[in-house]
Amino acid sequence: MRLKMKRFVFPVFMSLYMSLFMTVLITAINTGVSSGFFQRWIVSFAIAWPIALILVLLGGQQIQLLSQRVSQRLAKSE
Repeated sequence: MRLKMKRFVFPVFMSLYMSLFMTVLITAINTGVSSGFFQRWIVSFAIAWPIALILVLLGGQQIQLLSQRVSQRLAKSE
């Protein structure tokens, strides 16, 4: 049960973290922090978070395996 929960809880937090900070930064860079910023940001976040969650759920394990392989190869080359 714990492993199943971890496989779901981690992607939720990772996608929340990434989409929150990315949408804040990109919205601020593109439109500035001015009147209506929160409304523009929350719309962007509402679109980005579900997409990020689906992507992490679908590809997270494969990316984790890839990063392990790359790390192992880098460690061998030292």
